[in-house]
Amino acid sequence: MKIARFIATSTLAVFMATTAIAQDAPTAETVVASVNGKDITVGHVIALANRLPERFQQLPDADLYKGVLEQLIQQTTLSTGVDVNQKAIQLAIENETRALLASETLTKIEEAATTEALIEKAYADQYTDAKGEEEYRAAHILVETEEEAKDLVTTLEGGADFAELAKEKSTGPSGPRGGDLGWFGLGQMVPEFEQAIVALEPGTISAPVKTQFGWHVMKLNEKREKPKPALVEVRSQLIEDMKTKAVSNHLEKLDLTADVQRAEVEIDPSVIRNTDLLND
Repeated sequence: MKIARFIATSTLAVFMATTAIAQDAPTAETVVASVNGKDITVGHVIALANRLPERFQQLPDADLYKGVLEQLIQQTTLSTGVDVNQKAIQLAIENETRALLASETLTKIEEAATTEALIEKAYADQYTDAKGEEEYRAAHILVETEEEAKDLVTTLEGGADFAELAKEKSTGPSGPRGGDLGWFGLGQMVPEFEQAIVALEPGTISAPVKTQFGWHVMKLNEKREKPKPALVEVRSQLIEDMKTKAVSNHLEKLDLTADVQRAEVEIDPSVIRNTDLLND
């Protein structure tokens, strides 16, 4: 829907219509335009505006009103002369009506499931009382062979500085930083690397570990409980999860109560592309 274009090109007729009705308090039945004898009312304008994407809802009222009215005028003009008794048109109208009613139901379900109180409860249930995941700060030295890795362990056990040895020997991109990988959580490293890190105590060094990248000698510097996110950080995801769950639960209940009867007839799936059937 190119409403932005319509807003920018609002016509004199629109201006005159809005001026004429400004003197009386409008109702949903107040006519604001007529196209080939078909009335467009305040109710039509409100109903269309109410279903526009959020970015259009932020427009000033005057611009939104004029743009929506112009959209309705153009739609009515374009629809003039269409045979609404065509089978394809009738079926499309039925489908659009079905989709609209289903959308209204889903909106009510989602709104009821995402009140502020329920959002705060979901946050508390998921984060406030839950044990946080552990994060690890580690460094490693990456070399090509197991023999090189074993030599590194021997050198480190002899008192060598890990960071300096990493700068000198590591072939990995973290080498110039002394092998420092910063903080990371579970699932961020390849399994072999992760398992070796989790098994270490802070300040200790691993035996050589092989991964797809080569041989590693690792040092766990610190570990901590991952800080819990603030509500504002996870609010959007919580709401989406709550909506999904609420709709899923509602559909499950409908599956148990709805009287659905599927016709016992074999249908070739290719029929879905046979638009000639709509011309019968």
